[in-house]
Order: sequence, then structure tokens, then C-alpha cells
Amino acid sequence: MLGFLKQPVVVTAEINVNLVALTVMGLVNRLWALSYPRAVVFDEVYYGQFVSLYMKRIFFVDDSGPPFGHMLLAFGGYLGGFDGNFLWNRIGAEYNMNVPIWSLRLLPALTGALCVPLAYQILVELHFSHCAAFGAALLILFENSLITQSRLMLLESVLIFFILLAILSYLKFYNLQKCSPFTAGWWFWLLLTGVACSCAVGVKYMGLFTYMLLLAIAGVHSWHLIGDQTLSNVSVLCHLLARGLALVVVPVAMYLFFFYVHLTLLYRSGPHDQIMTSAFQASLEGGLARITHGQPLEVAYGSQITLRNVLGKPMPCWLHSHKSTYPIRYENGRGSSHQQQVTCYPFKDVNNWWIVKDPGMQQLVVSNPPRPVRHGHIVQLVHGITTRYLNTHDVAAPLSPHSQEISCYIDYNISMPAQNLWRVEIVNRELDTDVWKTILSELSGASLPEWGYRQLEIIGEKLSKGYHQSMLWNVEEHRYGKSQEQKEREVELHSPTQADISKNLSFMARFTELQWKILTLKNEDTEHKYSSSPLDWITMDTNIAYWFHPISGAQIHLIGNVLTWASANVATLVYVCLFLWYLLRRRRKICDIPEDAWRLWVSAGGFCVGGWAVNYLPFFMMEKTLFLYHYLPALTFQILLIPVVLQHLTDHLCRYPGHPTGCSAVLISGDGGSEMMGFIVPAAALPSGTLHYVPSVVTLPCLPEGHGENYSVNASTEPGKVNCSPV
Repeated sequence: MLGFLKQPVVVTAEINVNLVALTVMGLVNRLWALSYPRAVVFDEVYYGQFVSLYMKRIFFVDDSGPPFGHMLLAFGGYLGGFDGNFLWNRIGAEYNMNVPIWSLRLLPALTGALCVPLAYQILVELHFSHCAAFGAALLILFENSLITQSRLMLLESVLIFFILLAILSYLKFYNLQKCSPFTAGWWFWLLLTGVACSCAVGVKYMGLFTYMLLLAIAGVHSWHLIGDQTLSNVSVLCHLLARGLALVVVPVAMYLFFFYVHLTLLYRSGPHDQIMTSAFQASLEGGLARITHGQPLEVAYGSQITLRNVLGKPMPCWLHSHKSTYPIRYENGRGSSHQQQVTCYPFKDVNNWWIVKDPGMQQLVVSNPPRPVRHGHIVQLVHGITTRYLNTHDVAAPLSPHSQEISCYIDYNISMPAQNLWRVEIVNRELDTDVWKTILSELSGASLPEWGYRQLEIIGEKLSKGYHQSMLWNVEEHRYGKSQEQKEREVELHSPTQADISKNLSFMARFTELQWKILTLKNEDTEHKYSSSPLDWITMDTNIAYWFHPISGAQIHLIGNVLTWASANVATLVYVCLFLWYLLRRRRKICDIPEDAWRLWVSAGGFCVGGWAVNYLPFFMMEKTLFLYHYLPALTFQILLIPVVLQHLTDHLCRYPGHPTGCSAVLISGDGGSEMMGFIVPAAALPSGTLHYVPSVVTLPCLPEGHGENYSVNASTEPGKVNCSPV
């Protein structure tokens, strides 16, 4: 039973010395003296603020992208014991001993170091030589810009790591597909591809470009798989479902998981609350939650409410009125109603309070039991302080003459009757009888002149053209009115709200709102002295001064290696020209390189040139401030292309006449009248020197497998080439 113990247990391991050496060199290159300089360097001032907010569990919104990258940086701070207490207010500020700068910079440095062996493995999986793969890794290792970006608390090196990991994982999966599908290794690399793609997108939305590229390549491979007659229908279906699961479902689930962790960690109210809806703010600890916690859930006749515009642009604001009236005549000569002004005010104020009134009754207090306001009910809104009714009429708005003016009605005893009835439409209702828990007026976003105290204009629309966020108003603060007398009511309006009911938003509701804010929130892009255009990147006609020491004069600049960048540009140009040349020639049935070499050339271009294109060309369509570091993911793919092009040139375009390759052949032809006639013999069967060009001796590329006996060869108009086509 225990006979197997009689034999020794032997473990055999293969160690790739190249891979180990590159990994060690990468770690030394990126981690050496990582704490220098102990000062805030360029965008560390930006990312450091988010790290501090994570440490303090304070909610924030970053319009630059999803939260996974920030969480990784915060994890480094957590490992170093950072408590978030540092003022990230200027570049060059010295870090105090409370800031574990080595830990904060550790993860970007590690990912930057691991990009070196990843580059090596990618070229090996693309079936290029180890020499070419080693050269690509060395170029990544010693590229100035990649070293600089990796050694700071920035996210580009993390993004590039996950991009390269996704490419490598897919290549390993695809290579296993040919020999051992549905094995453990096959599933591992397929699932890792999806995970790496979701991580790349989770770090920065730039990762979406590479993800779409991989989806396109996987789609092409799947299309070929469908046409494989050796596979059964069930097998093809299983292949497609596996790819859909790993490359679509897993990345989406991972992406949602990043936001779940983000929202779980950041449960406290913070400086970015104001751009979120009232319900979202109320779900956070502190801030608005202290005000709205426990307030009555259902709006009833007699309720005192504040109404916040859902759009939140150009800034969050509340429906507001004050005793001032519209001027009799505007600056452009148009007349107004001279009614009491109604605006959208971006600050908390007692003049933001309104009372929901039943048009058929005079009371302004909530009855017992309360009569809830439901979808479709007609109400009047009474301004709490001035007791005037919210009104609209056929008078042009001050800054938007195509729309109606919104005012609080003053009876001047003229032929201008009040139009102060409003229908409640609950847009997020489940039933038509739903109670109002969240009127048709709209925020134009225009700022009124001095007579309107620079507050935002409110306008009315005669006809509704569908719902828009500028037309929606959300009940934020709410209480049941108890005072019928005006003086008592004013005291009530000035007092804080109090009640005893709690509300919570679901994760999907919070995720949807936060995701929409990230995608639509745009800070004003100001011109930066180090900003640049995409055309400046390929010529390296720009750099960024990251840091300057005021005493020693030491500096850190983001600038690339001129030789590497120029070589990358040349390699891209050579590849595109050769690809088009080969494509045209193959269309004419002229085979310049063997079929295997052509497939390898196309595959390498799909990943390297495709990766460069999808990570570079979209920036020409972006309306945002751009910097040189945005080019680094595209540059990485260009660098991988350099040894690819060099090996191809060496193997197929720079061969010496006296050293034929194994897949060459010689056509010896004779004059057979009006047609060229001849026969094919292996090149190795001819004596040395017969491969020198003479009119009747030409080099023929290797014939495709299975066509060696049924192949016609016709004379070509070019010396040294033939036209080859299967019979």
C-alpha cells in the first residue's frame, strides 16, 4: 500500500534564465532608492488627495475614471500605515515622516518592473526568437519615460502592466487552443484575460481601448472557429460560450465589484457630495444625512420642502425666490411681468423652502392623517417666506426668450391672471398611483445679471418634449408643516428638520448614479504649460518638468529615449509599408514570404500595431487637456514592434544568395515556344552558387502544405519572382 514511498520523490523544474534575469533587472531598476525625492512630484498632488480620502473613508468622485487604480494606491498607503493626514496642496511640498512614501510608490514600481518580463513572454508567445524577445524587454527596461512614470505614485505603469498581462494571457490561451482546449491551463489563461482586461479598464478608461482590441481579435478567431469543420456544433457552441463568459461576463462582474468595494469603503460624507442627488447624499454618514435622517418619507398637502434640480449643472442648486422682482424692462429693451423673481440658488437658504398646497383648500399645514400627494395630482407651491404662489405665464424669460418666465405671482390688478397650478409627475414611479417621494419647470443654466444676484435662471416650457434632467426636481429636505400663522411658520422654516425614519439606496442605484457622474462630470479644462497634442508625442517635441529641488537644482523630467522613440516610429512605418506591399502582391498571387511567416507577420501587427493605434489615435478626438504620459501605453506596443520588424527583415529580406533557407526552391526553366516550361527541385539538391540570378533560374517561396503536386508556376515580369497558384 505504501510502496510508492520506496521510490524517491523527484521534482523537475525548468528555469528560464532570461526571464529571471529580466525580472531581477526590472525590480532593481524600478525599486532602487524609491523614496527619492521625499517631495510631492507632479500628479502625486492629485492622486495623494484620493489616497487620504480612502484612509479617512470619505466619499469622493474622480471624473478621470473608475476607482480601481486609486484603491491600489490606497492599498500601498494602508500597507505603510498611512492615516491620510497630509496636506496635498502643492507640487514640491516635502513629505513629513507620517507619509510612507516608499509604500505609496511601491505598487506602481512593482507593476512597472513586471512589464519587462511580460514584454519578453509576449514576443515568445508570438513565436519570435528569444533574442528578439530579450531585445524587446531590454528596450522596455531602459526606456526613460517608463522608468520615470513607474517610480512615482502614478497610474500609467499599473495600466500598462494590466494591458500587457491581458495580451500575454490571451496569447497563451490561443496557443493552448490548438492542442489542448478546455484543459485547466486553457481555462486559467482565458479567465485571466478577462480579469486583466477588467483591471485595465478599472485603472483608467484608456484600458478600454486594448479591451476592445482583444474582443475584436477574439471575434475574428471565433469566426474562424465556427468555420472549422472538424469541430461539432456542440463543441463550437461550448467554445463561444466560454469566450463570452470569460471576456464579457467576468470583466463586467469585476468592474461592478470595484465600485462595490469603493462605495463600501467610502461611507462618510465628503467634499464631493453636492454633485450627487439628495438620495445618494442621504445614504452617506454625516452631511445631508444628518439633516434628512428620519424626515417624513411621503410628501403630503401642507408639507414644507426644498426642491433640488436633478441636473446639477452648471452647479447644484435649489428652487429659490426672494422679495426682489424682475426689472420692468431688460437691457435689450424687452419688457417683463415685474413679478417676484424665481431662481435656482446654489446655497442652502431659508428662501429655498416651499409649501405644497391643495388648490381646493386654504390650509398650509398637514392634516391628521396626512393626505399624500400622488402622481398626476394638481398642486400649488407657496413660497414659505413671502407666501407667494409659484407661477408661470406667457411672458418671455429674461435670458431665454423662447421659453416662459417663472415667477411668484403678485396681483397688480391688471389683465395678467395667475397660472399657478402644477401637476406632479413622478418619473421614477412604479405605479400611476405612487405617492410623491421625490414640477413642469426647467433649469436653463444661464446666470442672471446683477438684478437677479447672479443666480441661475428658471424657465417654463409650454409643451413637454420628454423628460430631461434639467426639468426634474427632487425633494431634498422635507417636514410636515404645523403652523398656519405666517410668523410662526417663518420660525418653523428657520428651525432644523427633525423626524425618525431612515432610507437607503441599493448598490445598483448608487453605482448607476456614480457611474453617470463620472462619465458626464467635466471640470473646466484649463491650458497647462506642459500640455501637448498627440502630434507632439510621436516626434517627442514635448516633455514635462515633474519636480525641481529649490536648493540643489535637481530635476525630474518626463522625457523619452530619442533613439528608442525614433526606432519605434521607423518600425511602425516599415511594418505598414511592408504589410501593404505583401497584401497587394498576394492579391496578384505572388508569394514573397512563406505562408507561416505571413500569418506570423499579420498576428504580430494585429497586437503591436493594433495596440499602438487603439491607444494613440482616439486622442485626436478627445477634447481634454493632454500630456505626454498619455502616450506611454501606445509607445509600449511600438517598442514591442521594433524587434519584430528587425527579425522579419533579417529572416526574409536580408538573406544572402549563397545561403538559402530550407523553404526555398529553384525553378529551372527552358524555352518551350511561347510558354515558359520547367520543373521544381529542392534548393539543397543544387550545387553551390546556382541560386545566383540568371534569366532561367528564379527563387520560389515554399508551397503550401498539401499542394506540392498540384501547383502551376507561371513566368513573372519581375526578375527573381514567379507567380504561383494552385491548380
